[in-house]
Amino acid sequence: MSADAFDQLEASLLYCPRCRVAGPVRKHLLLILPQGNKFEYLCARCGAVCGDKLEPDRPEVRDPRRLL
Repeated sequence: MSADAFDQLEASLLYCPRCRVAGPVRKHLLLILPQGNKFEYLCARCGAVCGDKLEPDRPEVRDPRRLL
């Protein structure tokens, strides 16, 4: 496997401090920053914040075979 395969992981279950159990979360865009987008993970049951993530902006990769 290439190193890019694990470049960006997505959380599907996180511990909720309010429910006190690990449960499903929703990813919500919080801020658009110059260095990337900041997301927060919200508990699907109660809506409490369970964590956050900063995804750096990626330069757009162009395929040289698709110029036109």
